[in-house]
Amino acid sequence: MRAMVLGAALMAAAPIQAQQIVTSPAPAKVAVTIYRAPDRDAGQAIDPAWLRGYALISEEREVMIPAGDATIRFEGVAAGMMAETALVEGLGAGVSEKNLDAELLSPRNLYARAFGRPVTLRRTDAKGHTREEEAIIRSAPDGAAIVQTKAGFEIANCGGLKDAIAYDGLPEGLNARPTLSIATHAALAQKARVRLTYLAWGFDWQAHYVVKLAPGAQAAEMTAWVTLANGDTTGFAQAQAAVVGGKPKFEQSREEPAQTQELVLHCQLSPVQAPLVETMPVYAPAPPPAPVAMMADVVVTAKRMMAPVVVKEEVLGDLRLYRVPMPTNVAAHAQKQVALMAARRVKLGLIHRADVDVGAQDGESRQARIRLRMANRKVDGLGLALPAGGVAVVQQVGAAALPVGEGAMDDKAVGETANIEIGASPQVRLESRTRRINDREEAITATVRNANRWPVHFESQQLLPDGARMVSASAKLGRQDGHPLWAVTIPAGGKVSLRYRLQLPR
Repeated sequence: MRAMVLGAALMAAAPIQAQQIVTSPAPAKVAVTIYRAPDRDAGQAIDPAWLRGYALISEEREVMIPAGDATIRFEGVAAGMMAETALVEGLGAGVSEKNLDAELLSPRNLYARAFGRPVTLRRTDAKGHTREEEAIIRSAPDGAAIVQTKAGFEIANCGGLKDAIAYDGLPEGLNARPTLSIATHAALAQKARVRLTYLAWGFDWQAHYVVKLAPGAQAAEMTAWVTLANGDTTGFAQAQAAVVGGKPKFEQSREEPAQTQELVLHCQLSPVQAPLVETMPVYAPAPPPAPVAMMADVVVTAKRMMAPVVVKEEVLGDLRLYRVPMPTNVAAHAQKQVALMAARRVKLGLIHRADVDVGAQDGESRQARIRLRMANRKVDGLGLALPAGGVAVVQQVGAAALPVGEGAMDDKAVGETANIEIGASPQVRLESRTRRINDREEAITATVRNANRWPVHFESQQLLPDGARMVSASAKLGRQDGHPLWAVTIPAGGKVSLRYRLQLPR
């Protein structure tokens, strides 16, 4: 106890040293693992202006930790970082605090910090003539931009002028790059290799499949691509990139960070009272959020890259991890593609489908829907976990590959069957008619016609009323989802009919 009291007294008597700041400008190594947006459907395209997925980012940095109290600043982290998820390992000293410095350098924050300070207005008139004059910002960044010049109070971008603002310097407290700060205390100075891991919003990924049908549509050549999208202002050079397939459980317990920090100057020509402007800032109604910068599509095609880099599949619990086998740049506000599956020959079936809803409008004729059916088995050319994504089907006609249709596929494990609806078939139509026999029985006739110059495989579920029972049929029927299933091949330019009798409930 005496030793502790003496130590405390010595510390109290010692002079207080200035807080030391150590800056790590960039990671030595970085890994980016992207998870799909949890509420986006498999067939829904990525929206570059509003990415709702997230990424697990792991960085390795070399830092020099000084003796005593210090602040270590990790610059260049993702702007969409969720600071509460940050985990710092390998410091060799106690970590007493962590904080995401949110005041980043952006047009909007720069304008907000310059309130009441002199700036330079660069004004361009309708004829393209440009002049500069001094001004003082007198309003908040949302809505109209009110400035004071030698001529008085004005609203930027009004009266046929296009205004730009030039600033004399960087206001104190703004960071040019997203930064995470942590406080440390070390007995001795030391060099450490630190691992920083955190989650960040503003990422997404999507799988895309291309199926090129062979003649007869009984087989196809199938390729698949993975599109990685980074909507963050931070890019990651030479990163170990990976994506996670499946549907991980994710509970949102906080609001998502703003996706944009752009500045939009609006011309509002409502009267402005000068005395009010002189005494306090004028706040105008906030405009809709400005869109983020459009992403650049970076597409790697087989023509440009004869041996595409193919992602490697790994098991991640109940999910699947698809890892890019070489370092790649995950650039800011950008997309890029890598191969998920090199071209391989697969077996499939092209099926025309239209169901009979007994009790619906009698004599109604409707188009069949085209389905692509694939069994995810090695013997059929697949046999690997297939992540959800869009499917484009093309048919080779001469030297051209013509589109047949587009659809979407959910996540498919090995052994599962994928039924992908790719469009309607105006050449294959189904018509059903009902004839009443008595108060307990009905006779149904379903006729399908094929106007194509080739035969097609056709399927139709017979959706019976509750309690109804099929007592006879002109063809052998199977069952699917609890309903009778009619499966038949329709010859080219021909038709086939199914007749059956129903016993209705009392």
